[in-house]
Amino acid sequence: MIAGISSLSYVFRSTIEDEAEADTKPLDFFSRALDLDRRNHHEAAVMAATPDLLFGLRNSFYLGAYQAAINSSDIPNLPADDALERDVLVHRSYIALGSYQLVINEIDSSAPTALQAVKLLALYLSENKKAAISSLQEWFSHAEISNNPILRLIAGTIYMYEQDYNEALKHTNSGGSMELHALNVQIFIKMHRSDYAEKQLKIMQQIDEDHTLTQLANAWLDLAMGGSKVQEAYLIFQDFSEKYQMTGTILNGKAVCCMHMNRFDEAESLLLEALNKDAKDAETLANLAVCSLHLGKPSSRYLNQLKLSHPDHMLVRCLASAEDNFDRAVQSIA
Repeated sequence: MIAGISSLSYVFRSTIEDEAEADTKPLDFFSRALDLDRRNHHEAAVMAATPDLLFGLRNSFYLGAYQAAINSSDIPNLPADDALERDVLVHRSYIALGSYQLVINEIDSSAPTALQAVKLLALYLSENKKAAISSLQEWFSHAEISNNPILRLIAGTIYMYEQDYNEALKHTNSGGSMELHALNVQIFIKMHRSDYAEKQLKIMQQIDEDHTLTQLANAWLDLAMGGSKVQEAYLIFQDFSEKYQMTGTILNGKAVCCMHMNRFDEAESLLLEALNKDAKDAETLANLAVCSLHLGKPSSRYLNQLKLSHPDHMLVRCLASAEDNFDRAVQSIA
């Protein structure tokens, strides 16, 4: 989810992208955290026995229906903790829609730590990266707020964007919420550590096998593992498309599965549908560029749109690096 589990962003890697080898040293601190998180199972079971007033809003956010999440946020008589979670989800939805300044303006210095953390993410994404990371480091020096789950989630998200995966895991590895577990799965996949991602997924399945984030994490891991697992990932996204509002997240998930299975015509159709929903969505543009290349169609328009709208996207950076390497090679033999 990239503004959150945001935004689940960059999970669906295109077939021409290949990330540099990540640090694969033993992650002992994560192994220790597994035992700690299992202690939360009883608490999760107790919570599951009470009505979940935010289920619909939360589910919309997880699946990328950000405007629907905002529109359904007027829920009366919420307890204080639920009201705070509602406000956090609404502002994260605005971030996912690119309304960074709105979030920055609406959250003032008197807001709770969770909302301040969301504001920090908006500052980071609005190109105030150094200031946001500096503030993040300062906040974690204060013991009274450093264990806030939303602050830890935002820290993990920001450091994942920075591709500093070990630093991200320092804040997320102890779990404590389904979003933190799901973010851990994303981080481990990016580190090419499917073994640790699978361990994290098993914890999520023990807590709630049918949870939307558990199913999403399962699909991400299936895609990362490839082979026959891709069909299983496709079925998960297909199930989402039958149960819930069709979103760019679901359409991109199905499309990436199709590309892995060499069904590029079907993938293109799904991606064009996603483009109709959001013409500037980074993953849609990146996946359309890849799909077009496989179909022998021009991809420059999608790439140019991606460069203009999302200059820091991984595909843009990979292409820029490849072009620089090519230019240097040409100069060396000129």
